Amino acid sequence: MARKPHPDARVGILANPASGRDIRRLVASASVFPTAEKANMVERLLTGLASAGVGTAFVMPDRGGIASRLRQAIEREQAMARNRWPRVAFIEMPIEDGPLDTVRAVERMLAEGVGAIISLGGDGTNRLIASVSGATPLLPLSTGTNNVFPVMREATIAGLAAGLVASGRVDGSDALEVNKLLRVTIDGASQEIALIDLCVVSELWVATKALWRPEHFRELFLAFAEPDAIGLSAIGGLLQPVARAAENGLRLELAPPEKAASVVLAPIGPGLIVPIGVNRIEELKAGQAVELKTREGVIALDGEREIEFRNAGKVSVRLDRRGPTTIRIDKVMALAAARGLLADRSGAEE
Repeated sequence: MARKPHPDARVGILANPASGRDIRRLVASASVFPTAEKANMVERLLTGLASAGVGTAFVMPDRGGIASRLRQAIEREQAMARNRWPRVAFIEMPIEDGPLDTVRAVERMLAEGVGAIISLGGDGTNRLIASVSGATPLLPLSTGTNNVFPVMREATIAGLAAGLVASGRVDGSDALEVNKLLRVTIDGASQEIALIDLCVVSELWVATKALWRPEHFRELFLAFAEPDAIGLSAIGGLLQPVARAAENGLRLELAPPEKAASVVLAPIGPGLIVPIGVNRIEELKAGQAVELKTREGVIALDGEREIEFRNAGKVSVRLDRRGPTTIRIDKVMALAAARGLLADRSGAEE
């Protein structure tokens, strides 16, 4: 039963065409989300959004084939005189096939007044979104390599949940969650954020962004650490688990296994389970700035090398409780069921 569109209900959809295509496809057996499936997921999102009453969906353009497939699908829908989806507006913006595309798309979605943003990507995609999304609710769906921050859920239900929040039919305070993040500063100047993990490696190069050689890991900061996670946060999760909702995070001093005080066998990537040497693990308190002990190297954010530093002054990391806000699909749909938001009992017998 489709709901009448709410003219002011708007949602942004950002599907990263490059997510899930890094070097871990070569060194391990990481899964692949093909372009066709990402486009199909967007179609299912649109069906859910329309049923929740969303009037307009703003979509990021790309050269990877997702947008072109979606345009073809819209033409088919129109030719068949079907009205299953909200109005689809492709954002007008330059395309550079890089991280700047994500940032620009989010900024334009916010300018259009979207009530929620749905992302198709991995941890890196969502880190970029969170850097500019502010308090706008996010619903991150997994289509990347390491998927700790985004969730693996059916796109149809995700569209319903995001639409119910964006249209105001479900109060955000009942179904949203504020996440932690990590902030890195160099000589007091803010640099970047990480949603899950920040790792300092001794290699002085960033050409291959993805981390997969643990012998170079030196320091690891974690916003949260779940024992069933994939990626670097699994190292802490298998030693001293920290929930997403917990006040604190973790800090670990790492070393080559043959030189470490202890060793943990951790799944640091899909199909990649390796021994990690750990010398020390301690609680990272919210608001606490911790200076790096490593004097030069590269800082990887959510598993990807981003910041090279050498001869720097003070490089520090801080846990911030005021990170991005995410939509809890389970809570939204439970509220929808309890309040009969998707039910029509007008024709029921007395």
